Amino acid sequence: MLEQLVELDHELFLYLNSLGNVYWDAFWMAYTAKFHWIPFYALLVYLMYRRLNSKMFILTLIVIVFMITFTDQVANLFKSGVGRLRPCHNAKLIDSMRLVKSYCGGQFGYFSGHASNAMAVAIFTGMLLKDKYKYLIYFMLIWALFMGYSRIYIGVHFPLDVLSGFVFGGLSGYAFYRLDKYLQQRFIYNKV
Repeated sequence: MLEQLVELDHELFLYLNSLGNVYWDAFWMAYTAKFHWIPFYALLVYLMYRRLNSKMFILTLIVIVFMITFTDQVANLFKSGVGRLRPCHNAKLIDSMRLVKSYCGGQFGYFSGHASNAMAVAIFTGMLLKDKYKYLIYFMLIWALFMGYSRIYIGVHFPLDVLSGFVFGGLSGYAFYRLDKYLQQRFIYNKV
């Protein structure tokens, strides 16, 4: 059963990865680069600042830092613990796939830290800002889905790596949103 799932994952990867072409490579490489999203993250931080008072905003930023650190480090633990090769390190696939990046990255790829972090940010910010921007969460989810696809497109993650990252990131984003809400209520309660 597990072997069949892995084989299906390989086939789906090869199909999705092969959809790419040189005309789209630069777009997906830019999309997957965290550095290019700094203005977007700054906008999200600004929207949070407008929603929260200064003390609550700082508390929320601390929670976000812990959330990103948590999702990123758990993804790294899984990568070394599970030891599943990235597609670009898999000798069976390397000749039939497109590797868009000039380098492959770490040897192991289960599960995707990019997908996990993106989904955590999407859920957290979407939930936090839903009272002011009710459609933001949908935009954020689409943004996260594209981030996951970018990892398949450039050849560094299998679909199951990305899907698992989405699930873990979504659960983490919701849990840290609840933690942030709890801490803010405790802060308000103790101030009264």
